Amino acid sequence: MFRRFLCITIWLWGTMTHALASEKDSSAVVNWADWLKNNISNAWNAQNYDFYLPVNTWHNRLFYDKDKIEDYNEEPWGAGLGKSFYDDNGHWHALYAMGFKDSNKHLQTIFGYAYQHNWHLDNKNKWRLGVGYTLSLTQRSEYAYIPVPLPLPLAGIGYKNFNIQAAYVPGVKNDGNVLFTWLRWEFNNDYR
Repeated sequence: MFRRFLCITIWLWGTMTHALASEKDSSAVVNWADWLKNNISNAWNAQNYDFYLPVNTWHNRLFYDKDKIEDYNEEPWGAGLGKSFYDDNGHWHALYAMGFKDSNKHLQTIFGYAYQHNWHLDNKNKWRLGVGYTLSLTQRSEYAYIPVPLPLPLAGIGYKNFNIQAAYVPGVKNDGNVLFTWLRWEFNNDYR
């Protein structure tokens, strides 16, 4: 089932890229690629380090049989590290890597770039609420730990250096449809 999701993701990405590139003005693709390259570079050079603590992998009960839920692990013990920065608009950009126990109690890793568009909830910009995405690669035992692309939507809320973030893994009946939640602590934070 994960292969179907991966194939659909690749097909959609290719279709979208082709549609944008085949327009008269392909500057949208070039601008987006430059934007992404610059933000990855800025995250790599950032002086802000993050610690990640996975706390939950909730399997959406609408898509799972009860016996499957009972067999799956929803406590993803693990940890991760990253580097991040806030741009001039207060939006978060990061490079990160996490390792944790997956639903089948095997090691899973995920690493990549993340972006979160933030809205500030107070005048001092201490509280943030945001949505975004991650462009990541994951490695799982059932795929012989070969890196597999995993672009995901994410959302989060933060107060000063402390953040709660989550990504949703879409899927089909008894596969995927998992809300992965982690805590993130920022060191050397220059939050805006």
